Amino acid sequence: MPRRGIVKKRKVQPDPFYNSTLVSKFVNLALKRGKKTTAERIVYGAMEIVKQKTKEDALKALEKAIENVRPLLETKSRRVGGATYQVPVEVSPERSQSVAVRWLLSYARERGGKSMQEKLAAEIIDAMNNRGGAIKKREDTHKMAEANRAFAHYRW
Repeated sequence: MPRRGIVKKRKVQPDPFYNSTLVSKFVNLALKRGKKTTAERIVYGAMEIVKQKTKEDALKALEKAIENVRPLLETKSRRVGGATYQVPVEVSPERSQSVAVRWLLSYARERGGKSMQEKLAAEIIDAMNNRGGAIKKREDTHKMAEANRAFAHYRW
């Protein structure tokens, strides 16, 4: 973060296949070592698997999964007089979306066995049905914010 001036938000170009900025953000966050073609193959392959298993539009399924995983509250550390408090704050829509995508990808990577396409598809389907690692992470985040509600007056 610069000390002077503000940083302009870059617009993400929609992906060519689904014409969706959400899918292109998903691809960009799935990148490893700059291999975008591989990331696209993984995401599009996972979307195809989701389409076959759920018998509905893959883009709508992804949107529903992200909507279910998206956090509303989170805690931020705030230092007050030598003590550090976990202060609950509301999450902006852009941050909540990027956090949801990050959680989906990280919990898909943690799954055992199979290819990354299958693991990502399984995590998306689980998130659609309100279960899985990413949903548990959201619940834990909300519980943490709820438990620290007493420190909400430290918000800045």
